[in-house]
Amino acid sequence: MKAIRRLAVVAAALAPLLLYMLLVPVLAQVEPPATSQLPPEVVKWGFIAAALVTGMSAIGAAYAVAVIGGAAMGAVAEKPETAGRALVFLGLAEGIAIYGLIIAIMILGRLT
Repeated sequence: MKAIRRLAVVAAALAPLLLYMLLVPVLAQVEPPATSQLPPEVVKWGFIAAALVTGMSAIGAAYAVAVIGGAAMGAVAEKPETAGRALVFLGLAEGIAIYGLIIAIMILGRLT
C-alpha cells in the first residue's frame, strides 16, 4: 500500500513538469505578435522602468520582511499566541513585491 501511495505522490509531483514539457513545443509554434508601433526609445525606457519597479519593490519587500520577521519572532518568543498576527504582517510586507510585479506587467503590456 505504501508503494502505491509513493507512486501517486511522485506522479502528482511530476505532472506539472510533464505538462510543461508537452506544452513548450506547441507554444513555440505560435507566431510572434506584430511589432510595436512605439519608437525604440520609448520601448527602451519602458523595459528599464519595468526592471526598476520589479527590482526596487523586491528590495523593499525584502527589507520589510527582514524587519517585521525579526520583530515578529521576538514577539512570538514572548507570547506564542501572537504567531497568527505575525504571519499576517509578514504577508502584508511580502505584498509589496507582488504590487511591483503587477505594475511591471502593466508597463510591459503597454509596450506591445
